[in-house]
Amino acid sequence: MKIWTTAFLILMVALGAATPGIAQDEAKSPPTDEQQQTEKAEQEKKAFAILDQVVNEAQTLRLAENRVRVQIGAADMLWQRNEGRARSLFALAAEGVAEMLRNTTQDAAMNDRRRPNQFRGPGQLRQELVLTAARRDASLAYQLLAATRSVAPTTEARNARAVDSDENLEQRLLSQIAALDPKLALQNAEQMLDKGQYSRSLADVLAQLQTKDKEAAAKLEDKIVKRLQSANMLSTLDAGVLALSLLRSGPRPADNATSGEISAASANSGQVLASSAYTGLMGTVIDAALKATPQSATTQRTTTNRTRGRNNPGNGLAAQAAATEPTSAEVEQSNARRLLAGLQRLLPQIDQYLPARGQVVRQKMTELGMGDNTRARMGDVMSAVQQGTADSLLAAAPSAPPMMQSRLYQQAALKALDEGNADRARQIANDHLEPAARDSVLRAVDFRKTSENFDSSKMDEVRQTLATLRSDDERIDFLLQLSNTAKKNNPKQALEFLDEARQITNRRAASYQQFEQQLKVADAFKELEPARSFEVLEPGIMQLNELLSAAATLNGFEVNVFQEGELPLEARSGLSNMVNRYGQAIGALAKTDLERAQTVANRFQLAESRIVAKLAIVRNMLGVEAVPSSNSRFRTMGTFFQRP
Repeated sequence: MKIWTTAFLILMVALGAATPGIAQDEAKSPPTDEQQQTEKAEQEKKAFAILDQVVNEAQTLRLAENRVRVQIGAADMLWQRNEGRARSLFALAAEGVAEMLRNTTQDAAMNDRRRPNQFRGPGQLRQELVLTAARRDASLAYQLLAATRSVAPTTEARNARAVDSDENLEQRLLSQIAALDPKLALQNAEQMLDKGQYSRSLADVLAQLQTKDKEAAAKLEDKIVKRLQSANMLSTLDAGVLALSLLRSGPRPADNATSGEISAASANSGQVLASSAYTGLMGTVIDAALKATPQSATTQRTTTNRTRGRNNPGNGLAAQAAATEPTSAEVEQSNARRLLAGLQRLLPQIDQYLPARGQVVRQKMTELGMGDNTRARMGDVMSAVQQGTADSLLAAAPSAPPMMQSRLYQQAALKALDEGNADRARQIANDHLEPAARDSVLRAVDFRKTSENFDSSKMDEVRQTLATLRSDDERIDFLLQLSNTAKKNNPKQALEFLDEARQITNRRAASYQQFEQQLKVADAFKELEPARSFEVLEPGIMQLNELLSAAATLNGFEVNVFQEGELPLEARSGLSNMVNRYGQAIGALAKTDLERAQTVANRFQLAESRIVAKLAIVRNMLGVEAVPSSNSRFRTMGTFFQRP
C-alpha cells in the first residue's frame, strides 16, 4: 500500500511540475483568427475614442484653418466606420474653407508681406478637402469643389504662388477619381475636351481607364488624339503640352502582348497610345513645331523690354498692359519654339517611329540655335533621379548642368552602395568626385563594409573606426548600421550599439539636425525595445515645448511661427515641422503601447501639438494614410538628393 501511495505522490508532483510548462507553451501559441479580430476591433474602438476627443478639442481652437484641418482628417478616418458623420465633417470643413475664402481679400494677398501663408491657406485647404474626399467618394468631391468655387478668389486676387486655381484643382481631381470611378472620370474627361480644355491629367485618366475599362479607354484615346490633331497647337499651348506628355513615354505594347503587360505599361510608364495613334500624333506635333522661325533682333529687344516693363512701378497700368501684351503672331511663334524644344527630348523616339523626319527636326533646331537645351537636360536628370538606380544617375550625369554633375555622381556612388556593390561605389568616387566628396563616399563605403562584416570578435576594429569619425552625425549613422546588422543574430549587442548612439543624442539639441538624430535613434529602438523609443522622444518633446514658448514670445518680431496666437497644424516652419515629425514618431509606436503613446503625446503643452500627435496615433492605429499637403517646403516624403 505504501508503494502505491508513494508512486501516486510522485506522479502528482510530476504532473504539477509539468503544468506550468504546458500553460507557458499555450501562452506562447500564436493567436487565433478570432482573437486577432477581437484585438483589432478593440484597437479600433480605442482609436475612435481618441479621435472623438481630438474633434471635440479642436472646436476650442481659434485658428479656422486648424479646425478645418482636423475636420478633414477626422472625416477621412471615420469614413469606413460612420459615413454619415464623415460626410457631416466634410461639409463643416467646406463651410470653414468657404468662410476663409470670403475673408481673403486682394489687399491681403498682395500686401501682407510678413505672412504670405495667410493667403495661401484657404486655397491649399480647399485642395486638401477636395482630394481627401475624392478617395472616398468621387461625387462628393465634385460637390465640395462646386460648393467652394463660388467664393474662391478671382484671378486678379491671386498671386503667382497661389494653389487654389480651379483649373489646377479640377485636373488633379480628375486624375485621382479615375481609379475610383472610371465612368465618372470618362464623362468628365469628355466634357473637358468638348470645352477645348487639354489638361495633362487626361493622360493619367487614360492610363487608369486602360487598367479598369478597356472599352472606355479606347473611346477616350480616340477622342483625345482626334481633338489634338485638329487643334491649333500654336495658339493653344495646353494642347501641345498634353501631346508631348503623351508622346514622351512611347507607344504602349502591341496588341499581341499580354493584358498584364499592357496594363503595367499604361499605369507605370505612361505608354497609353496605340502605335498608329502615337505616330499620327507625333507627325502632327512635328508639323506644328516646324513652323517656328528664328527670333529677329527686333523681336528679342521687344521681349526684353516687355520683361523690364513688367515690374516697373513707374509705368501706368494701361501702358504696362499694352507693353506686355504679345501679338497673336508672337504667341504662335513662342509656342512653336516650345514644341520644338519639347521634341528635342523625343529625338530617339522620332528616329525610331518616324525616321524620315528626324533629320528635318534637327535642321530646324540648328536653325533656331537649340543645340543646348538646359530644360531638356534637367528633365533627363529628374527622370534619372526618379528611377533611383546607380545606372540611371551615371547615365544622366555627363549631360547634366555642371553645377549638378558632382552631386549626381555622389548620389550614384551612394546608390551603388545601397545596391550592395561597394566596389562600384568606390570606383565611381575615385573616377568622378573631388577630394572632399570622394573622401565622404569612401568613408561611407568603409563604414558599410565594417558594419556588414561585424561580429563580436571585431570590436577592436569597430572602436578604431569610431575613433576616426569626425562628427556626431557619422558616429550615429555608423552605430545605427552596426545595430541593424547585429539585431538578427545578436540583439543584445544591437541594443548596446543603440545605447551608445543614444548617449550621443542624449543632450539638448542645438539644431534641427540634432533633433533628427534623436528621431533616428528612437526609430531604431522601435523594433528591439519600444519602451526605449519613448524614452528617447520625451526629452525632445520637453525641449520643443520650450522652443514653442520662446517662439510665441518672439512672434512678430524675429519669427512668425504662430498665426493669430496659435500654431498652425500644417508644417510651414522648421519648428512646426519638427513638432509634426515627433508626432509621427509617437504615432508609429501606438500599436506597440497605446497608453504610453497617449501619455507621451500629452507631454506637449500646446493643444495644437497634442492634436498633431493624437491624429498620428489614430492614423497608425487605423492604418489610414494622410493626403500629402501641397506645401512642399517642409514635406518629409524624401529629398532630391540623399545626404552622404
